[in-house]
Amino acid sequence: MQTLTRYTRVFLLWSFFILIFYVQAVASSHREAPLIASDPLADNVDLYAFRSPDHPNSVTIIATYVPLQLPHGGPNYYSFGENIRYEIHVDNDAAKPGDEIIYRFTFKVENEDPTTFFNIRLGKQNQKNLYTMERSTDGGKTFIPLIQNGVAAPYNVGSRSIESPVGLNTTYEQLMERATYNTVLGERVYCGPMDDPFFVDLGGIFDLGDAPRQNGMPVDGLACKNVSAIAIKVPISTLSKNGRFPFNEEDMFNSDFVIGVWASASRRSIKTLTPGGEKHEGDWVQVSRLGMPLTNEAVIPIGMKDYWNSLSPYEEINDTILDKFFYNPELALYMDDELFGWAVPAMSPLRIQRDALQAFDFGNGNDGLFGLKGSDAVAGTALDDDVFGSLLLPGPGMPRSVDLWPAFHTGVPNVPPYQLATGKEGNPLAAGKPFVNNFLPNGGDMLRLNMGVPPTPRDHADFSSLGLIQAAVLGLTDARFNQTIDPQFIPNMDGFPNGRRLEDDVTRIELQAVSGVVLAAIGLWYDDYTAGDANPVTQDLIDVLTYTTGVEQNDTEFSTSFPYLAPPWAGDGPCSGIIAEEPEPMAKISGLGLVAPIVMTEAKVVAYPNPFRGYAKFQMELENEANVQVQIFDVQGQLVGSLQSQQPAGLSEIPWNSETLSSGWYFAKISANGQSIQTVKILKQE
Repeated sequence: MQTLTRYTRVFLLWSFFILIFYVQAVASSHREAPLIASDPLADNVDLYAFRSPDHPNSVTIIATYVPLQLPHGGPNYYSFGENIRYEIHVDNDAAKPGDEIIYRFTFKVENEDPTTFFNIRLGKQNQKNLYTMERSTDGGKTFIPLIQNGVAAPYNVGSRSIESPVGLNTTYEQLMERATYNTVLGERVYCGPMDDPFFVDLGGIFDLGDAPRQNGMPVDGLACKNVSAIAIKVPISTLSKNGRFPFNEEDMFNSDFVIGVWASASRRSIKTLTPGGEKHEGDWVQVSRLGMPLTNEAVIPIGMKDYWNSLSPYEEINDTILDKFFYNPELALYMDDELFGWAVPAMSPLRIQRDALQAFDFGNGNDGLFGLKGSDAVAGTALDDDVFGSLLLPGPGMPRSVDLWPAFHTGVPNVPPYQLATGKEGNPLAAGKPFVNNFLPNGGDMLRLNMGVPPTPRDHADFSSLGLIQAAVLGLTDARFNQTIDPQFIPNMDGFPNGRRLEDDVTRIELQAVSGVVLAAIGLWYDDYTAGDANPVTQDLIDVLTYTTGVEQNDTEFSTSFPYLAPPWAGDGPCSGIIAEEPEPMAKISGLGLVAPIVMTEAKVVAYPNPFRGYAKFQMELENEANVQVQIFDVQGQLVGSLQSQQPAGLSEIPWNSETLSSGWYFAKISANGQSIQTVKILKQE
């Protein structure tokens, strides 16, 4: 009896350990964290929030899940998961703890024809996603159903499955229209697979920061991939604190229109495997969340990623462990020549201020602006303890508490020093030109959007994927905006990190932000500027502003109407891996508009000298005589030169005179008889 009791105790203790481990193990998020990588159906991929460009009285929020979907990933195509709560959270009142609005989606999977292994056949669909959409306005205590038995768009299996009489006998565009719903409370909703709107050179970025790649072309690692998207278009009056629309220029800086948005996925705490299935029970536990892009990927270290994902933004307020990764970000180590800048040559244009105005050091471990704490210089500014307490100057050794930390955790107030250097007359702490107010000090990591800022038309000459950074550049340098400190709408004030548009190049923006570009915008210029100089636009600032990872746009065009995403890639289309009888170099997908290197003939091309100055030569060895064309592109993907000549079989070369071009990186695309054979990266020096 004693032996049985001992074994029973051991079993119960072990069971308890397993249960605790499981509850902890499911507390995770996005593929950037170890644990959620094993649960892709519950994996947050990205989050977007922006004023709808064609209906500016509304805001569109898009949460994507299930990363890196292959268009031809059959026979079990991707879908939303059962036993998962997908939620979009909105905070609009800093005086109240927690969410003001929660949209909840729960899905079930229906097999209409379980006798076949095909996903779609004879008008019937398997793995069909039906869903319920609910809304809470009391912090999640109660939910009101808005859509019941909604149908998500099916996977774009291929033309026979979608369009032919033996399939669904329709078009995919019609299926998307059928999957778009209007609720009785005014929301417009779409659920289904879409092209992944994010663009980034995943291989380069995570290869120890090799972006732009030093040896080879940048590649959009998310090109030809789909995601599962939940898109909601919501009237601004539904989301705003006081239930009204913005009407005038003053509303661009009105805190009543600031919202914080984050998305999550939750599962039951206990999963039991059964023969041919699973059983889910227990409390709901958050397993994934997302607010600002790249937080967990590039700021939180790997040992803390699962912990970060286990928290809500409101729990993050009381956490002091994670703050240090924003006060002293790891990426800044590789932008500092006194530390490890030499180890990441791709980021050599990105350098932080170690001696801004010959007085302030923002290098990791230094004090930044803390030396001004309590002084008359900061009186009445956001850095004054009487204004926001010690929120922005919490202590010494936390240099980025004034720029990176608020960008991720509070938003930025329209209070000095957080105004453009325009009109400050050399004093970065003085009042300047307003360009953002998305301050919402309630919760941690969220996308914060001031809904009072009008959307920049996507076809506007000033529209830029650099978002607020481009707005700052215009406000500092453009005569339309830098002649007054009066509030004005500056194009791209509606861009990241004031919300996030689909087009925003968030990877580039965040790397520039780590490099101190926000500090420069408010007047804390780079080290090569001397106080009193007439022109603060120094070479260091130009280097940061012109830095690029090489991938600057999505692999396909976005839609001009809701849900604004591009349709999903098809399983039989150009991204399916199928090679046609006459292959065309498809290939995207560098963000430069260039074709990736596809060898169509036995050829080897070498550019020399490389780096070069006025002249370069392209040497090649062709298996057969060919008409060779060399096209030269800059890092923006613009064609800047073209050469063409008939070259014999064997070793030959084509010279290039580049004296009219400025220094920098270029890409030479070489084609033989119309077929791309190689792309060579070359560097021109002064």
